[in-house]
Parts: sequence; C-alpha cells; structure tokens
Amino acid sequence: MADETVGIVGAGIVGLASAREIALRRPGTRVVVFEKEQEVSLHQTGHNSGVVHAGIYYTPGSLKAALTVRGVSLLREYCQDRALPYREIGKLVVAVREDELDRMNSLYERARNNHVPDLRKISKEEIRELEPHVGGIAALHSPRTAITDYPAIARSFAKDVTDCGGDVKLGFAVTGITEVPGGIEVSSARERVRVDRLILCAGLQSDAVAKLAQDAQEPRIIPFRGEYVLLRPEKTDLVRGLVYPVPDPRYPFLGVHFTPRVDGSVEVGPNAVLALAREGYTRTRVSLKDLFGLAIYPGTWKMAGRHWRTGIREYRGSFSLTAFMKDAELYVPGVGAKDVVRGGAGVRAQALDRDGTLVDDFRIHRTGRVTAVRNAPSPAATACMAIAEHIVHAVFEDASAPRHP
Repeated sequence: MADETVGIVGAGIVGLASAREIALRRPGTRVVVFEKEQEVSLHQTGHNSGVVHAGIYYTPGSLKAALTVRGVSLLREYCQDRALPYREIGKLVVAVREDELDRMNSLYERARNNHVPDLRKISKEEIRELEPHVGGIAALHSPRTAITDYPAIARSFAKDVTDCGGDVKLGFAVTGITEVPGGIEVSSARERVRVDRLILCAGLQSDAVAKLAQDAQEPRIIPFRGEYVLLRPEKTDLVRGLVYPVPDPRYPFLGVHFTPRVDGSVEVGPNAVLALAREGYTRTRVSLKDLFGLAIYPGTWKMAGRHWRTGIREYRGSFSLTAFMKDAELYVPGVGAKDVVRGGAGVRAQALDRDGTLVDDFRIHRTGRVTAVRNAPSPAATACMAIAEHIVHAVFEDASAPRHP
C-alpha cells in the first residue's frame, strides 16, 4: 500500500515533470496523472518551438528568472543522461534600429542579473561573423541557448513515472473534483479516483479545472495562437542559430524570430493572434463556449482596448505571408514570402487578470490539498524540472525531503 496518493491533472511537460519529481523524491508515494487525451503532451508541449531559453528576458527575482536558470541545467543533464536531443546552437537578440539600443542594453543588464552564462554584446561586424546573412546594428549573443525535443522529453518523463510504479491515465477527462473526508475525489464520466493531494497542471484548461476544485476564478486563460512559417529547404542555411528581435516590454511575447529545429527545418514566427477556441490551432476552429467565456470577462475588453492596434497588425500577418514576413526581413534581409511555406501553430495559455493585465510571471499557489498552476507559459518547458521542484515543495512544505541526483 502506498503511504499517500498524489493526483496530477494534465500530462503536459510540467505535469509529467512534477509527477516524476514526486515519484523519485518521495518513495512510497503513489502518483496518478489524469490526461483527457489519448497521448501525453498533445497541446502546448506538443506545439512548442523547442527552444531552451537561457533566462535573458525575465524580471530578476521573479519565479520565471529563478526557475528558468535552474531548469536549464536540470534539463541539459537529463537530456545528456537519456541521449535526447540538446544542441547549444546559440541565440542572437538583434537590434535593427538605433531606438532599440537602450532596450537591448537594459535587456543585457537584466540577463546579467539573472546569471545568464557567457552572454555578451556584439557589434555589427561580429553579427556577420556569426550569422553572415543576418542584418542589424548590434546584438546580444547567448551561445548557451539551445534547442531540444520537448515531446520526446515529456514521453521520457511519463516512462520514468510508470517505471516508478506511477500511473498515467490517458483518456481521463476530469469532470469533477470533490473534497471528501481525508482526501479528494477526481471524477471522469466513467471513473472516480480518490487521492490525498491534487496538483493542477491543466495548461489551456487551467482556469476551468481550477473552477472544479473551487479555486479562485481569476486569472482567466486567454488563448493566443502563434502561427509559424517554414523556410524552404534550400533556404535553411540562411541562419545557423536562433535569431530574435529585441522584445517590446509591453507584451509577454518575443516577436517573430528564426528558429532552427532539431529535425533540420527552420521556423519563422510566431505571431500572436487571439484564438477562437482554447485548442484553436487553425483559424477555422471555433468554440462558442470559449468565445462566450472571453466575451463576458471584463479583462478581455480592457486588454482589447489597450492593444487593438497590435491585434490588427498580428491578424494581417495571419492572412498574408507578405505581411507576416515584413518584420522577419529586417533580420534576414532578402528573405520574403516566396522563401517560406505555411507551417504549424501552437496555442499559448496566457493568463489575464480582471484589470486587463497580461500575467507575466508563473503563478502557482496552494489551497488546502490542492496546488494549482494558474499561469505557466513560455519558458515553462525550459523550466519544467525546476517548476516541478517548486511545486513539490509547495505541496509538501518539506524542504528536508531527500533530493534525487
């Protein structure tokens, strides 16, 4: 008999990393992962760009900053141990206009405070040495930024869980979470499972699942679809590493960038358009229920009032490859709509407060026997193993628990 049973809702990379952490760190605890799909990592994890972020962008002292830097080292070690793809191809954050230099310098200081390894400022000439086809007047170079295969990592985490005696219950769509004497009952349409503690890692459905657990109604999840195009195979040698713009600090999105993948392809994107369904990976996917939820939430309208001009620009790029590539051409001059084809898309589960503020940091809190991950967008995949450590500490409040290697 297990000493205790911990349930986890959601078999994305954060949920599976948390399940693995508990299984390895607390022998005798039974772990049960509940996943509505028939496979693990089908949503945000399965549509991830594959970038292992170094920690450049995040506010010093925030959970994002601390857990990303910690998470990189854990993830690198895990991939090396399991022979999973992990390639440090480096990243350039490129300034193309004079008015971006102050922001780039501020970003450099932020990254230094976050202890990003080996980061340096480089000149126009040094950009050309690293990336002969990339434009720009100055850049930050992060040589340790890497790419990986997050779905493969998630599958490996799931195997670790089951190898430790845990259970990953696929096709288990949670319809009820009920407090019972001494525990919590998790229900689907066909089954009920009693657990002692419950962790919610439901991604795009995180607020809906939290509502089942009588958790706070805010923040709400707003789905933003990020669409990618692919460089044609004969153009993939235009970039050697990751090429990013200097981000706009008003938004939690990083802008259109060039991303080599572990399969040899190169993505350009993503944009950020409001999706018409939480799992709306295409423009034609519409959920009236999700739209109604957006329409009645005051934060949606306050956000729209602040950012409608940006929204129009993003939608224009969604329908026109020429418009989509307009910004990308600033960073790799000469590459245009003729050099790309439509690629895939992901949906970002972006938390939004009632006042219309896009939540930037990770939000994780515990209420009684339930610990809820309410906001874990990018770089959550990078930080997943450190987030798992943080969650386990929050769940058990036991800093003296033994740590696995």
